[in-house]
Amino acid sequence: MSNPTPRLQSLDVFRGITIAGMILVNNPGDWGHIYPPLAHAAWHGWTPTDLVFPFFLFIVGVAIVFALPAPGQPRPSGLGGKVARRAATIFGLGLLMAAYPFFNFEASPVELSSQVVKIRLMGVLQRIALCYAAASLLYLYAPPRTWYWLGSGLLLGYWALMAWAPVPGHGPGLWHDEVNNFAAYVDRLLIGENHLWAGAKRLRDPEGLLSTLPAMVTTLLGIRAGRWLKNADPAPEQRTLRLLVDGCLLAALGYVWDWGFPINKPLWTSSYVVFTAGLANCGLALCYYLVDQRGYRTWAFPFRVYGVNALIVFVLSGMLAETFGLFKVGEPPHRVAINYRLYEFYLQFLSENNASLAYALTWVGGWFLVLWWMFRRNIIIKV
Repeated sequence: MSNPTPRLQSLDVFRGITIAGMILVNNPGDWGHIYPPLAHAAWHGWTPTDLVFPFFLFIVGVAIVFALPAPGQPRPSGLGGKVARRAATIFGLGLLMAAYPFFNFEASPVELSSQVVKIRLMGVLQRIALCYAAASLLYLYAPPRTWYWLGSGLLLGYWALMAWAPVPGHGPGLWHDEVNNFAAYVDRLLIGENHLWAGAKRLRDPEGLLSTLPAMVTTLLGIRAGRWLKNADPAPEQRTLRLLVDGCLLAALGYVWDWGFPINKPLWTSSYVVFTAGLANCGLALCYYLVDQRGYRTWAFPFRVYGVNALIVFVLSGMLAETFGLFKVGEPPHRVAINYRLYEFYLQFLSENNASLAYALTWVGGWFLVLWWMFRRNIIIKV
């Protein structure tokens, strides 16, 4: 991709904070012992953990503005094809993570066959790929007015579908029901239960197809923020203020909408889109003010290291965690994954929750060392 403007360090920092948070919450020492802010909300509502994924999609939108030519400017030939290929690569990495590990030392041939057949088709990277592709193509080939009308239509249309479209045998408006709401029904119908998230007994998918439509609006709102930051006309102070004001207004609107359409991450409700985009605006404004406007960069260096290689560390950390899970130690029925031994080491000195957190922080710190080595050698892996 062309990069006609200097790299925005605050965006790298904000991305780094987000991806480090994602790795932290994805790798506790023991899923049964985590602090509430590091767990997703049970259904409706939100925790800090529920902000991580929408922040990343928002950042994707901001980055699109700085990576692609603005509407009305000359475009290199084949740019749409490059966007499509990049999206396909990210989607493929998501499928790779879903299929990995391709074997299990302790699985029977029947179980191994079942594992391959039931590969999950959607996931975090798959949603990022679809949102990136849709937002990039709109940014390249549609006028800004179209983005805003389409985004508003998707949020309102999704609300209408979830409220009034009936689920056979159950009826409409069942967003309080985890498996009989309209989004879950559509995912089972179009994707099939064998290819949904195993964590909900393959009855729904938190990154399903229908809920990806409002997720695309999260990325479009990132484009909106990116255009303000890239605009050379207002002074930096005005850009920061505009991001903050817009963020507060969006967050307030999301809370108001919550009364009629609850904030809910697995359903990626319209209120959740608006609310989290508002908080993302505020977070980006704070990073922009501290890093690019005031030049306070020492504190931000570890996050910048994470931010420039965010995609690769997400993929490798996830696959390494799965690899550790293949190797078990101990005698039945107390066999545990080899990495669990580190958590047990921390248990000698800390409570169960603190030991679990210490393990997660060790995971984040270990990957920082890898990324720092890459950063010092200017190794930035892109797709």
